[in-house]
Order: sequence, then structure tokens, then C-alpha cells
Amino acid sequence: MLFGERKTMDTNLLQKLEKNFNKTITSHQIYEAVLFVENTKGDFSYSKGYGGKDIDSPLLMASITKLFTTTCILVLQQQGKLSLNDKITKYLDRSVLDGLHIYKGKEYSFDLTLSDLLFQTSGLPDVYEEGKNNIKNRAINEDFCYTFNEIVEMVKKLKPHFQPGTVKRAYYADINFDILGETIEKIMNWPLNKVYKHFIFQPLGLKNTYLPESENDFVPNIYYKDKVLHRPKFVMSSCASGGCVTTARELMIFLKAFFGGRLFNISIFDELSSYNKLQASMGPICYGGGYMRIPLSGLITLFMGKGELKGHSGSTGSFGFYYPIKDLFIIGDLNQMSNTALPIRLSMQIAMMVKGVNEMGTLSGSDG
Repeated sequence: MLFGERKTMDTNLLQKLEKNFNKTITSHQIYEAVLFVENTKGDFSYSKGYGGKDIDSPLLMASITKLFTTTCILVLQQQGKLSLNDKITKYLDRSVLDGLHIYKGKEYSFDLTLSDLLFQTSGLPDVYEEGKNNIKNRAINEDFCYTFNEIVEMVKKLKPHFQPGTVKRAYYADINFDILGETIEKIMNWPLNKVYKHFIFQPLGLKNTYLPESENDFVPNIYYKDKVLHRPKFVMSSCASGGCVTTARELMIFLKAFFGGRLFNISIFDELSSYNKLQASMGPICYGGGYMRIPLSGLITLFMGKGELKGHSGSTGSFGFYYPIKDLFIIGDLNQMSNTALPIRLSMQIAMMVKGVNEMGTLSGSDG
């Protein structure tokens, strides 16, 4: 049932958003969902929930957490406490790194830079998806925890995909951001949750966004097909690469701040504007300096789209994107691990249907 005050609005767009969301939740894979679409000023706003969820319900950010880690790296660079050209040996013991990146018989472990990690150009493999005993498959079947050193050792058992910094190559791997998180903690001499609070949560007034610190902290359930998973130990181990909990409302606040210059000087985006297409399994997604870019003008849209989406999605169905060409933020969660393409597809469809947002009002809705 719809509710909310209607002001001047583009009724056609609102009807399209409504139709698109309703079609998405008819999927047999979706048990709960939330969508929140808004422009920078907030004078256009649409939200709708399904399965008991709304924009204030907790959701697992999964890999959208990487935007928080990116924020911390950029703030520390702005403060002169690090450079993206720094080799990671400046922050991690060589004994930990030894054997991490050996490609075609040559070791590159000690040549890796923070830039290689942030841009996903290290060539390191992804233990979340790769290997017979990958972390994703294990997490589907059991809850477990792991340390940073343990995840590094897992990576060493897999083969890198290319030499760090290879032109036009990028490979999405959580370990890149796990290492960035460890670097942040070394520089600040604080646990990552405290750094997030200092640089992000407190400045933005986020009250319902957090990194779980104990099994007593609430961690939302996750769906894998029709199976409900509760994985607090796993989530707490993911930290910098995917462990944060938030709400759609607060994720909207953060994403506007991230791209709007409230957290760091956005002139840095000029240095982060080099993108490389990720591995084939990631579809049309490219990666730049700590965030995803999804072009809308390519073959996947039959060249009918314009511009690009910038932001991040998560393996649990979460998504947070900015569509600069129409000044629109697209936030939400479909809470389904079995099809990571669903949130990307929904975000692209929404961007493709937008004709303009200058004379719109508000509409919100909820399906229980």
C-alpha cells in the first residue's frame, strides 16, 4: 500500500520506479528488499520496502563497506599521512607479505603499492570466490571467523592473475581492501571501527551504521536462495572489505557526502578517474580509485544509455550508486547472495528510465 505526500512531481517516473521495484520483488529469489532513490537536495525522493523492510531497517553493506575504507585512505592522504604511491612494505612486515604475489616465477609481493590495492590492479586472486574451498561456499554452510594473517595465507595458496599495474587490467579481490584496512589501523593505531567513527560516522551523524565488534552486535540475516544465513563471525572478520551494517537512509547520507565533498576534497577524484574493466564474471563493471563505475552507453544497454553509475554493490544484494548525469542516488538492498547481478541490473534500469529530476516531488511506499 502506498503512502506519502505528493507534491509537484514527474508522475511518469514515479510510476516507472514503482513498476520496476514491484517487478523486481516478484522474483522467487527475493524475500525482502528496500529501494531509496533521491537527488542531492532531497526535493525528489522515492522509497519503498518489501518483506517488512524500510529505509530504517538494518542491512548488511557487504562490499559497499569498501567505500568507507576508501574514504579513510583518501582522508589520510589529504592529511599527509600516506601516499597512494607508498609500497605496502612501509606498513606491513615483509614476513607477512613473503610469497603473497608470485607471478610467472617472479615475486612482486614487495612491489605492491597502496594504489595497486585501491584500484584493484594488484593482480591478487580473490579467496572469496576462487578455489575449491573458497570463503563464499564455506560461509554458506557455516559461520566462522578468520584473522588478517590467515586470509593472507589463503591468498598465497592461489595464483595471481597478472603483474601488478599491468595496463588495462583489473581484478576484483577482497584482499586488496583487507590490506588497506590493516594499513589504516597501523597508521592510526586504532581499530578500524574507531577510525570509521572518527572519519565518517561522527562527522555525518550516523547513529545506525557500525562495524560489529562482538557477537552481541546485531548482524542482519542474509538469504542464499531460500536459505536464511546468520553469520556474525564471518561478518566481523570481513571488516574493511565487507563487514559494515547500516540502513538505506544512512547509506544515502554517506553516499551524498562521499561524492559531494563533505568527507574529503573531491578534487582527488581527478586522480582516481582511471578505470579498468574487471574480470568477465563482473559483467560491465569497471574499477577506479576505490569504487565501481558502470558505463550505461555500451553493448549491455544496446548503446541506449548515457553516462555512468558510480558507487558500489555488495555480494549480499546491497547497492549504492550515484548517477551524476541526472544527479540521482540509487540506494537499496535485495538481500540475496545467489544472484549478485540483480542489484546491478536494477540500478542500471532505474538510471536508464530517468529523463529529468528537476520538477519532481516525493513518494514513499511500503509492502509488509
